[in-house]
Amino acid sequence: MTHIEIVEMDGQLLEGIGSFCLRSKKKSEGYKGKNKWLHQQFEKDLRYVQLVEDHQQVGFIEYTDAEYSSRVVHADGYIIIHCLWVSAVGKGYGTQLLQKCIDDAKQRGKKGVAVLTNDQTSWTPSKALFLQHQFQLVATAPFDFELMVYPFSEDVELPYFPENWHERLTGYHNLTILRSFQCPYVEVATENILAAASKLDISVDLIEIQSRDELMEKSPTPYGIFSVIYKGQLISFHRLTIHSVYKKLQTLLEEPV
Repeated sequence: MTHIEIVEMDGQLLEGIGSFCLRSKKKSEGYKGKNKWLHQQFEKDLRYVQLVEDHQQVGFIEYTDAEYSSRVVHADGYIIIHCLWVSAVGKGYGTQLLQKCIDDAKQRGKKGVAVLTNDQTSWTPSKALFLQHQFQLVATAPFDFELMVYPFSEDVELPYFPENWHERLTGYHNLTILRSFQCPYVEVATENILAAASKLDISVDLIEIQSRDELMEKSPTPYGIFSVIYKGQLISFHRLTIHSVYKKLQTLLEEPV
């Protein structure tokens, strides 16, 4: 008989089971950076929950109070889901993990649960699951970002995005990477940018985002944890191959000043 267990991680379990993403590369800088970040965030009541079936990790969800979230959204009093991923669809894994989050949020007296989606990338959860569970689309932002929300009552204020996305981009002329380590793939994504820039002899400014306030002020997209900007244009908010980065940068180099 199949045995499914929901495991809420803490520092001790993290050292034993490990985080979900990049678990096949536990010596990589991205994996180590993620684990270090998780240890820090556990102190701020972040929840990192894995679904284990017959001793195998088959999915996980990560969520936290909006006040500590890595997403650029005004949502005080809400829980923000950072990530939700499952190894197979149609088995109810996603529903179990999402219900765990909703139950936690209700028990803690929150206004509701919110999540950032984007159909153009796998770096955000797919909105299909949330639509199935009565989440509603309440806001959109440039680059195909959508804010899905499940409020627990009709009279609560709904979360919302900032509106000055364009102004945030125009302040960066040099090739600039803004990043934090909520996602372990940020390290590989950064390496690909640096490799492509080196081929084109372009210097790179690397900004390590240190706080929620800095994230809310500087990030040019709601995703928050990874942005690449050149000549006031967004190159990417997720991992690209070196070749893709090279082509994008080369095109911008050829544009008249």
